[in-house]
Amino acid sequence: MTRISVRVDGASYDDDVEPRTLLVHYLREQLGKVGTVVGCDTSNCGACTVHLDGEAVKSCTVFAVQADGAEVTTIEGVGQDGLHPVQKAFHEMHGLQCGYCTPGMIMASIDLLGENPDPSDDEVREGIEGNLCRCTGYQNIVRAVRHAAAEMRGDGSGPPTDGHAAPAQVDTAAAPHVVGQA
Repeated sequence: MTRISVRVDGASYDDDVEPRTLLVHYLREQLGKVGTVVGCDTSNCGACTVHLDGEAVKSCTVFAVQADGAEVTTIEGVGQDGLHPVQKAFHEMHGLQCGYCTPGMIMASIDLLGENPDPSDDEVREGIEGNLCRCTGYQNIVRAVRHAAAEMRGDGSGPPTDGHAAPAQVDTAAAPHVVGQA
């Protein structure tokens, strides 16, 4: 066992860990930070993305011992006073469906917006290219990131005026079973 000291979401932890324990497993199993999900465990999907000393990393590629002395931010730590603007935008712009990829997408998006506060659609797509989503087709994810960027810059509360159509609205009256109505 190796002793590590790490700050996670603003709290300090001193723990003994197996040297081969991945950061994602340390966060989930020892700290209970289950918002960071295990998708592939092979660095392909990005669902486990967290911030390590301010940079987005796939936590399945980092050993917990490598985080010794570092600051880790998980999806649970980004919205300290309510939802983070990116979390809010994903909700408002329908940037999620099943939600499995969402924590990693949000963490990668926050990192992107820290580097580029006004990304184009192509720059958003490039910024999240290490994160896979099998449900959405990415269009609303891109819209959500652009919407969050505008909010964070203080450019108003509307969606980006980039010529794209607004997200489709679901007609639950046509399919009442979808929302649990009989």
